[in-house]
Amino acid sequence: MPDMPKMTFIERDGTRREVDAPVGLSVLEIAHKHGVEIEGACEGSLACSTCHVIVDAAWFGRLGTPSEDEEDMLDLAFGLEKTSRLGCQIVMSEALDGLEVRLPAGSRNLLNG
Repeated sequence: MPDMPKMTFIERDGTRREVDAPVGLSVLEIAHKHGVEIEGACEGSLACSTCHVIVDAAWFGRLGTPSEDEEDMLDLAFGLEKTSRLGCQIVMSEALDGLEVRLPAGSRNLLNG
């Protein structure tokens, strides 16, 4: 059996956390599984931007193009960068083994006012 893919979260304070990243789970689900502080207030239903992550530039091109719905939600994200994506929309695959994402300095939760 091949090794499970890994991914790295760079936390707000700069701490790097490499974690197991099961194929088929979203970055948001992987974060929650490992206690990484990504909110995901809408539980991955594309109704908020609280799971906003900044994808390492080397990996950004390997991800699919964001949907229009994702782009609309990203427009509301705090600290938007060129390689920003929503963690609920990045689904782990073998091809993403080694993916690196950074948590933005903060998030804006419009669901909680």
